[in-house]
Amino acid sequence: MKTSLITIDGRLSASGLKIALAASRFNSIIVERLVDGAVDYLVRHGLEEENLTLVRLPGAFELPLVCQKLARSGKFDGIAALGAVIRGATPHFDFVAAEAIKGLAQVALDTGVPIGFGLLTTDNVEQAVERAGSKAGNKGADAAAAMLETIRVLEQL
Repeated sequence: MKTSLITIDGRLSASGLKIALAASRFNSIIVERLVDGAVDYLVRHGLEEENLTLVRLPGAFELPLVCQKLARSGKFDGIAALGAVIRGATPHFDFVAAEAIKGLAQVALDTGVPIGFGLLTTDNVEQAVERAGSKAGNKGADAAAAMLETIRVLEQL
């Protein structure tokens, strides 16, 4: 018995899109590597640099509000949220990470604009470095890839 399966895939072409990167300044030595990874990925997949906007903001807690403003502007097909929250000796990490994550998810759901999740939440600097371009790949590039594929899937739904 043969079945017909309808499959929707997102082609990984950024050509013709307008993309925003929202990048926190806190832990900038890590975040800059995430930005570089996202830019490299998008350009290699056809995004023209004049269609890429980089917005700098203080920290991860501000990411949801800035992403919401970008999404509601109607100027962007997708947004990659890039930042790094590294655990310290106080519960501050837990509050910032949780609220930023919840906020980004809510913005995507409320606006329908895909948000690539490139917010590192690590126990230490070594883990952050690993995820920003060394052993564990570059999560900025991964966020850009997920955002791009989601844009292209949503176009077909």
